[in-house]
Amino acid sequence: MKLKISVPEVVSIFKEIKEQPEKLYEMIRTDIRETIGQYLSGLMDAELTHFLGRKPYERLKGDVNHRNGSYDRNFTLKGIGEVDLQVPRDRKGDFKTHVIPRGKRYEDALRQDLCLMFLTGISTRSLSMISKRLIGRKISAGEVSNVNNELIEAAEKWRTRDLSEESIKYIFVDGVCFDMRIGKSIETVPVLVAIGVKETGHKLVLGLQAGDKESASNWREFFKDLKSRGLNLQEVTLGIMDGLPGLERVFKEEFTNAKVQRCQVHVARNVLAKVPKKFKEAVADDIRSIFYASSKKKAREFFDTFKDKWGKDLSSAVKCLDTSIDACLTFFDFPEEEWISIRTTNLIERLNKEFKRRTKPMEIVAGEQACYSLLAFICLKMELHWRSNPIGKVRNNLPFFKELAFDNFTQLT
Repeated sequence: MKLKISVPEVVSIFKEIKEQPEKLYEMIRTDIRETIGQYLSGLMDAELTHFLGRKPYERLKGDVNHRNGSYDRNFTLKGIGEVDLQVPRDRKGDFKTHVIPRGKRYEDALRQDLCLMFLTGISTRSLSMISKRLIGRKISAGEVSNVNNELIEAAEKWRTRDLSEESIKYIFVDGVCFDMRIGKSIETVPVLVAIGVKETGHKLVLGLQAGDKESASNWREFFKDLKSRGLNLQEVTLGIMDGLPGLERVFKEEFTNAKVQRCQVHVARNVLAKVPKKFKEAVADDIRSIFYASSKKKAREFFDTFKDKWGKDLSSAVKCLDTSIDACLTFFDFPEEEWISIRTTNLIERLNKEFKRRTKPMEIVAGEQACYSLLAFICLKMELHWRSNPIGKVRNNLPFFKELAFDNFTQLT
């Protein structure tokens, strides 16, 4: 039977399309969904025929199973949306279709897309609001959270991975705090972070672990965890950190062959906090002269001048710098091309800033494991960026470096 459409009907259809072109696309999508629903329903019906071993209405002798109608079900496909299905049944209830996964309401590709959108910055509540437009089906915030739970196992596997094959020479350490739901209350939970620098100059995140960043014992447990995962503590020659209480002492005890570089930015802020506003600019200039001297000897000379100049009027500021000056100048003992990278904790501060940027839309992180999943994704994303930016003073805009970085000089090699 052929479908006939009169000329007036065609004119009417095109007039409607001209006035509302989006209706045409909606008609196409609806037709596609209906066609695919019929196709999948037919496929399941053929699957039941194969299961029973006979066609509909075909009779066999003995105690045999029979068809028992069908039931309605919806299933969402990527790029198509929600389709209506007729799932056939047998009388004994033994038939289980393999065409549509049992207990699932959308295909795995959509679940992966939801996970990726969540990791890249969309909250579960926002995903729930836009899910109808994105995938053709409304998904609750609870469903999105359940989908994201599948990320936890992968994140935990990465967080506790073996480090015995990594040759680490420098370690940046710091802590960052998150508002986290613990039980029925909201708590501020610090997470300890360590970034390692390999012999090649490439950077990677070594560990993430919840713990009080002001507690020396927590830092000790954090370092022991790195050791238990295979990190060779004897190969580490430098630790870059700020002045957190007890951290420097614990680091030296655990990494016996390593020196400590105190972050110059944090020290300068502590010193300037003790200086009246009128003199801050002049003191800052003198501190900069010390930290950016051409050699350790020259830096010492500038520091002696600083003490003579400000010791009488700004004794608290001078004393503050005096207690940290040795740790601030440790970087001079290492290759000059690396000074720009190891004099401060800017590297790990940048990572912490990315942590905060991603978790800001959420306001509250839904537990420790959910926090690890987010942070693991951010760490891996940052490591991709770090591949072409090894530590040190490198001109990455030069053509020869681009070829070196992307072809030969990567973390994989």
